[in-house]
Amino acid sequence: MTAQPQRTRPAELVRTEARALLELAIRLDGAMLASFKTATELVVEAASRGNRVVLLGMGKSGLIARKIAATLCSTGTPAVFLHPAEALHGDLGVIADRDLAIALSASGETEEVLALLPALQRMGCKLISLCGSPLSTLAQASEVCLDASVTTEACTMNLAPTASTTVMLALGDALALEVSQCRGFVAADFAELHPGGRLGRRLARVRELMHAGDALPQVAQATPMPEVIHEMSHKKLGMTTVLDGARLLGMISDGDLRRLLERAGPDALAHTAGEIMNAHPVTIAPEAFAGEALALMEERKITSLIVVDVAGDVLGVVHLHDLWVSAKA
Repeated sequence: MTAQPQRTRPAELVRTEARALLELAIRLDGAMLASFKTATELVVEAASRGNRVVLLGMGKSGLIARKIAATLCSTGTPAVFLHPAEALHGDLGVIADRDLAIALSASGETEEVLALLPALQRMGCKLISLCGSPLSTLAQASEVCLDASVTTEACTMNLAPTASTTVMLALGDALALEVSQCRGFVAADFAELHPGGRLGRRLARVRELMHAGDALPQVAQATPMPEVIHEMSHKKLGMTTVLDGARLLGMISDGDLRRLLERAGPDALAHTAGEIMNAHPVTIAPEAFAGEALALMEERKITSLIVVDVAGDVLGVVHLHDLWVSAKA
């Protein structure tokens, strides 16, 4: 009867991968720092001249290569995954002259990847490798090799790619994000590349969400309270701006009305907007992100922000409900 391997607790499997990541971090702070810097410069150079980064890998390494390509794209660096076996049968046309190739292979001896090396050389493509052996054929053929070695896999038989693929993924993420920083990629650029989903909504601009024009609640300083209440009810935002032309004088909220009723009782309706308004309402710029506006509202415990331009003129109002839908959906 075949002996069964000793079972390892799930938490220890995770710790094995965590230790592999810690070892990677130590290499990045020391022995691998120079090669990582060179790899970053190669990617930045390729992207700056309009070339793409082509990720290569077979099996589990191929799955990680796909994810790294996606991370590069989402952080502003054009990248594509190319299956090495398909490349050998016609898909090599995806690669253009002087594109940059990044090949992933735990052993550095993956046949399908090695078979592509002559073609990459003919096309003038520089090569970065992520592999576990600096003495492997792939590592030796590369402009720079990033050490993705691990002491042991999390697999109890030390066979299934587990810790090694985790290290490759972290190394690829680090490279993509370092390149992004070097190229000056900012949140506004990220928003352009993520127009849909939760990220896109969180990065929507306030000007895209605000109530403006006829939807903007507004009264003059001398407006009597019955008309103020009518404007607030009609526009359904629980507040109104108090304006002199386009210039912001103040704001009246539902809370202001409640406090007025408590103070003045039956005489509340005898007041004007200017007498009860908050003369220092919280404002926000139209170019601010939805996430920023939501954080400001939560911090100040308010439900509306008045959107003003650099001259202090009112452009609109953004309400908490709009931001919950946009930034947290």
